[in-house]
Amino acid sequence: MIVTLIIGCEIGFWVLLAAGLALRYLARMPRAGAAVLLCEPLLEVVLLVVTAIDLRNGAEPDWKHGLAAVYLGFTATHGHYMVKWADGHAAHLLGKGPRPAKPPRYGTARTVHEWKMGARAIGAAAIAAALLQIAIWYVGGPEQTEPLRQWQTRMGLVAGISLIIALSYTIWPKQPKQPKQSEQPLEQGDPLGTGVRK
Repeated sequence: MIVTLIIGCEIGFWVLLAAGLALRYLARMPRAGAAVLLCEPLLEVVLLVVTAIDLRNGAEPDWKHGLAAVYLGFTATHGHYMVKWADGHAAHLLGKGPRPAKPPRYGTARTVHEWKMGARAIGAAAIAAALLQIAIWYVGGPEQTEPLRQWQTRMGLVAGISLIIALSYTIWPKQPKQPKQSEQPLEQGDPLGTGVRK
């Protein structure tokens, strides 16, 4: 049931997103569209409540409950980002706004972008780990909570990898490729590329 509910929440997220954007840009009802988009967090609340009830009713904690916590964590940190991304592209496609800027590719701007993305992933992992810890305290027995602790370990790995990626862009910032010698523009009056000017 938990896995089915997670899938339903993900489908519901995109359905509400599409409906909200359609109301905002096609039906020209921005307030109604915003109201629909604001309903999206209710999906996560439903998942959280159902998972808690399932554990309270004596369900054996397993990977499905851990997956629910992870889904909630990543939705909390990435949901708004996805809505903003989709809104910008919808506005552009329908002629209501400029083309959204692409993520920076090089230099300090790229480093800052990677830190922001890394912070989202680390935040998601932290929220998931906290929810998992609450479930561990709620359930109690060490043998019962082992699947949940395994998910906590995975979240630690996600946070560590995200931090390493962001640090790598700080230590070795990505730079644009320099043109090869053969790609250098020819000297004026040197059509054969001999290096001798006429």
